[in-house]
Amino acid sequence: MNLQDKVVIITGGGTGIGKAVALKLGDAGAKVVVNYSRSEKEAAKVVDEITQRGGTALAFKANVAIEQEVHDMVLQTVASFGTIDGLVNNASITAQIAMDDLDAVTDEVWDSLWNVNVKGMFYCVKAVVPYMKKQKSGVIVNMGSVAGMTGIGSSIPYAATKSAIHTMTKSLAIALAPDIRVNSISPGAVHTRWWSGNEEKMYQLAGHLPLKRISTPDDIAEAILFQLMQESVTGQVFTIDNGQTL
Repeated sequence: MNLQDKVVIITGGGTGIGKAVALKLGDAGAKVVVNYSRSEKEAAKVVDEITQRGGTALAFKANVAIEQEVHDMVLQTVASFGTIDGLVNNASITAQIAMDDLDAVTDEVWDSLWNVNVKGMFYCVKAVVPYMKKQKSGVIVNMGSVAGMTGIGSSIPYAATKSAIHTMTKSLAIALAPDIRVNSISPGAVHTRWWSGNEEKMYQLAGHLPLKRISTPDDIAEAILFQLMQESVTGQVFTIDNGQTL
């Protein structure tokens, strides 16, 4: 997919990986919808930066765990730009809980992570698919994690949600072919604000990295753009981890 003038929604687009993706999409000529839930100032800054570079963007507040808010975001996107060509399902949350502390994994933790990380992504897919089917083209990229492959991460519920995303990606790729491609990115440790104050744990989780570096948001964003653009790739989970899972 040539990104020029394509309409792409990025959930959680105000910070970290989402911000990096939004800026790269804007530079590539896409019309960018920067979704946020709480990071209003940050999302506004991303939109300002895109427009200052000559691009087109708008910010939209929606909690992806609430289906009606997702529906409203998609309707506003179509009202503003006419259609939707791409969706980057980046919005996720986590809980920092020791892997062996089962008592701390409450129903509230399970429900909050599942509602955003899995159901929220599905709500976004469900909302954009009718427009993509109508034009017989579209691309969806879901944010997974190596935690979903190894079982090791910030908490057991987080790892479980990311594993579910990897599987859902494959199911959707089959269900929505041939017109809509669906892929996933599975990052290892990435230096974002998630790890602010927990940098030591980030390096512990990363372990001995063959490439001796932690990924940046730009590293992951470049892989996402590849999945958006490469017409032969669907149902794939790309691991970007500096050799962490070797």
